[in-house]
Amino acid sequence: MLGLILFWRLIVHVLLLNCFYSCEDFHVLCLYVQDRMMMELHKQGTTTEEIAECLKRAPLHPRIIAAIKSAHALGCDLKVVSDANMFFIETILKHHGLIGYFSEINTNPSFIDEVGKLRISPYQDFTLSPHGCDLCPPNMCKGLVIERMKASTEGINRFIYLGDGKGDFCPSLKLREGDYMMPRKNYPVWELICNNPMSIKAEIHEWSDGEELERILLHLINTIIYEDEEMSNFDAFISTDCKFESVPFSPYKRFPRALPVPH
Repeated sequence: MLGLILFWRLIVHVLLLNCFYSCEDFHVLCLYVQDRMMMELHKQGTTTEEIAECLKRAPLHPRIIAAIKSAHALGCDLKVVSDANMFFIETILKHHGLIGYFSEINTNPSFIDEVGKLRISPYQDFTLSPHGCDLCPPNMCKGLVIERMKASTEGINRFIYLGDGKGDFCPSLKLREGDYMMPRKNYPVWELICNNPMSIKAEIHEWSDGEELERILLHLINTIIYEDEEMSNFDAFISTDCKFESVPFSPYKRFPRALPVPH
């Protein structure tokens, strides 16, 4: 089986702060600010239902939806690795009918407290057990998530990782030969990879928009499927038992003497 790792901004650029505040990208804010922002929204009377409705209005390229469904149909095990939070991700995936296509969502936990306020907590409690990675934010090391997946996903021997943020550089370093890294062109992880090309063992395929993502992704998946089938056919060929019929021979059996041929 093929493992396909999706980063959150592939799925959607969240517009929550465009609805309530002026901010370029919600995900560049630290986890603490995300949680405080939810508290401020609650103080202003914004409900979690209104936040959910805003998330549902966020654009999602139709070819990305098609790519997710096609990858799943081709046998990929789809997983999300994100520095967003569970409320955001589940809300949008459910809205677009995609939640059932993913076997795993790795992100910052969230919950609605007793007064109806959305709270966001860290994926990893960095005050008690820091992950020690200088490349990742303190609340989540995506590289460690990938390492865990590699150790626990028996039967999955190829990974395709799609990413665009700075935090996606660390997991790209964990990919092996035979894996694929798909960085979004002109985004932080693409720039980091361009500056450190020899540090990546995986094959790199850049993309710019939803249509290009779908085309490249499905091409890579079909390539892996073809290579796996070829390898399976080769293994079946060399493992076939070749049976040879043997003629019993007794060392004590005497053959008749040869007859002389007259000249």
